[in-house]
Amino acid sequence: MIPLRDENPSHTVPVATYLIFAANIAVFAYQIFLPPTMQQRFVFAYGAIPARFGLDRFPTHIPLDGPWLALFSSMFLHGSLMHLGGNMLYLWIFGDNVEDAMGHIRFPVFYLLCGLAAAMFQMAAGPESRIPLVGASGAIAGVLGAYTLLYPTARVRTLIIFLFFVRIVSIPALFILGLWFVIQVVSAPASAGSGIAFFAHIGGYLVGMLLIGPFVKGKRRRRA
Repeated sequence: MIPLRDENPSHTVPVATYLIFAANIAVFAYQIFLPPTMQQRFVFAYGAIPARFGLDRFPTHIPLDGPWLALFSSMFLHGSLMHLGGNMLYLWIFGDNVEDAMGHIRFPVFYLLCGLAAAMFQMAAGPESRIPLVGASGAIAGVLGAYTLLYPTARVRTLIIFLFFVRIVSIPALFILGLWFVIQVVSAPASAGSGIAFFAHIGGYLVGMLLIGPFVKGKRRRRA
């Protein structure tokens, strides 16, 4: 199932969502135009590597300055065009409504906190890993968690492909996002070496739900 768009128009221009979207694209564009050897150094320098937090166990030729800063910079790095495209699709569909509910200032703070929490969940699950954690999916998972609570009945136009069956159907957000979360939970235990940060997705989604209260409190919102 691939979500295409939601039937839940926002009431304000999602400025923060657009800026986050643009920042991810700009960083990826810069990254891919680096020479191949520099691309690797760039990812290792600015990706969140769990083992960097235990410096005695990490090779000294890897940059070690500012490991905590990498928790934030890693949210804007991506491993491939498909990785970037998938993340930006979900941000584009669901980010505007969550920003609508929180406001232009609170939303980017919420987004970064979800991404930070997601990275820490993933590092707790594999503290010895030397693989750079990159991508916006942890932060976007927080957006999905918030959307699930804020707009559970909003309809999402979804492409369903099963063998020779191809159809676009309208599905409640609670179902499609809830199913997405279940898939992350089921996949996480056997995810070692898969290259997919399932624990980051789980952590981001749950933290996004938990932060709804303080970030939406006092804001008027429309439930779809």
